[in-house]
Amino acid sequence: MRRLAPAALACAVLLCNMARPAAQTSAVQKPDNAPRSPDVVFVPTPPEVVDAMLKTANVSSKDLVYDLGCGDGRVVIAAAKQFGARGVGVDIDPVRIKEARANAQAAGVADRVKFVEGDLFETDLRPATVVTLYLLESLNLKLQPKLVTELRPGTRIVSHAFSMGPWTPDKELTVAGRRVYLWTIPPNGRGPTGTTGEKPQ
Repeated sequence: MRRLAPAALACAVLLCNMARPAAQTSAVQKPDNAPRSPDVVFVPTPPEVVDAMLKTANVSSKDLVYDLGCGDGRVVIAAAKQFGARGVGVDIDPVRIKEARANAQAAGVADRVKFVEGDLFETDLRPATVVTLYLLESLNLKLQPKLVTELRPGTRIVSHAFSMGPWTPDKELTVAGRRVYLWTIPPNGRGPTGTTGEKPQ
């Protein structure tokens, strides 16, 4: 077997080490169809704020509550347990969805709620009669066209902490130092302030 001279051997080792990072980088690249990261960090809504949100939206046993970015599922679980409603929670994080399903089972309402691992911007909202949010104002604004297009007149939208920009709320209150906002989709098929479903500029 032919031996390499010391200089040649050192060069070969250096080239081998230089090639490694590229191979490692390509190995961890996400595929094109990989789910995107969550839009916001999960921060639990205090129970008293959850209760205020549902009461402000006049949730009843006739409602189907959609919580977009549901986290551990506490909003739809409370809607089912305290108000007899049905609920759908949507979250892009599989860890949160697993936790929410376990919480629903423990609360005894797994037959009235379901949790969907998915993108809230791609979720069909047409069945909802109430939509709850704890996102950011920028995400609320991004959602506006979808809310106007898909939600039926009379559907209530309630947000913890963040407004809808130009949309004037039907009701606004403070609970435990947190803001709660309520809007209702009007019969004219436009936004709560008469705006169209076009994306805000």
